[in-house]
Amino acid sequence: MLRVLTEHSSRFFAGLIAVFLCAAIVTPALAVSDSAAPLLAFAARIAGDDARTRLVIDFDRKPEFKVHYVANPYRVLIDLPETDFGIKAEELEARGIFSDIRYGTMAAGRSRIVLTASRPIGVVLAEVQEEQGAASYRLVVDTAIVTDQVFQANMEKQSWQEASATASSEQAPVMLPGSKAEGPFVIAVDAGHGGIDNGARGGVTKTEEKHVTLAFARELAEALNKLPGTRAILTRDKDEFLSLSQRVQLARGEGANLLISIHADTLRQKDIRGATVYTISDKASDSLAASLAERENLSDQIAGISFVDEPAEVADILLDLTRRETQAFSINLAQSIVGNFKNEVLLINNPHRHAGFRVLTAPDVPSILLELGFMSNKDDEKLLVDPAWQKKVAGLVAKAVEEYRTTVVANGG
Repeated sequence: MLRVLTEHSSRFFAGLIAVFLCAAIVTPALAVSDSAAPLLAFAARIAGDDARTRLVIDFDRKPEFKVHYVANPYRVLIDLPETDFGIKAEELEARGIFSDIRYGTMAAGRSRIVLTASRPIGVVLAEVQEEQGAASYRLVVDTAIVTDQVFQANMEKQSWQEASATASSEQAPVMLPGSKAEGPFVIAVDAGHGGIDNGARGGVTKTEEKHVTLAFARELAEALNKLPGTRAILTRDKDEFLSLSQRVQLARGEGANLLISIHADTLRQKDIRGATVYTISDKASDSLAASLAERENLSDQIAGISFVDEPAEVADILLDLTRRETQAFSINLAQSIVGNFKNEVLLINNPHRHAGFRVLTAPDVPSILLELGFMSNKDDEKLLVDPAWQKKVAGLVAKAVEEYRTTVVANGG
């Protein structure tokens, strides 16, 4: 009897094991079939300007992705598993930073989104967010313009591995806007105007302001780079147009500790001459400062870029942040430059002034606008185009920056 039960039990367990084996074979097959179904991208939107742009794409399931960079032209590639793009063409129409956007199947099981730009760009943020209360996920990709050096560095350090959400989430950000991370003290030197925007023009030499500012910016960068633990970067190193927002973003993208914007304007009063240092304020210190700020802020319109004012409450918040976190530092630097210029470089009456210059609006980067002199004054013009004078003044500005940095470090800034 025991033997019969044993044989019966053996046949029972053997049958049970067979059932489990069948289930083990069938279930993974079903799972593979389900996971092999393409992702569905069913909606998208883009917002931003020529300095920063955000791309958002909605998926029916959580997408794994990988970001790559390719040059000539500048492109950001977003690799995905096989994806059906049920997106209206106008939803992914190129705008902001992007000059072209393409998407589709790359190969079996692989799809790709290609974001093309006319300038070097980097990914600030790339993450998948679960849509609360809905069975969907959104891929958010924030991009911003960067320098050629940053773009090349990103290309060199990237890894062309299979798409992986984990790898993407562990990827270090391309930039930390306004970063104060340990490392060299970074100064963004911004040569005003450029490209289609010539700026002011000398009455005697007919030299255009954009050439004067670039020549001085190069001298200043060279002088700053000689300081220990200091790195100067140029927002532009050739005759090209940059919008005001692009200049600010390039400084923030490099984690700049300072922004120095260089200018040499003209005035109707040709007898006025001398250097001026400006910091930002919502109310101009005088009519001259207000007039110059208004003219400089029209730079974008020269290139046909329409500027849409931000809502008042946003602008007030940004300005308030500037006042609280960086205005004191900006004033400190301005005063240091004025102090170093005394008895060395001719200064205008009341040389430290303030107005609402848009190039000084970075909320986390102390910024000044240095008016070297006026191209409308023949004596100033003569100096402004003199390489020896430029070198001397660049050295004085570098000395002021060094003093400023010492003061900031001493005060724990």
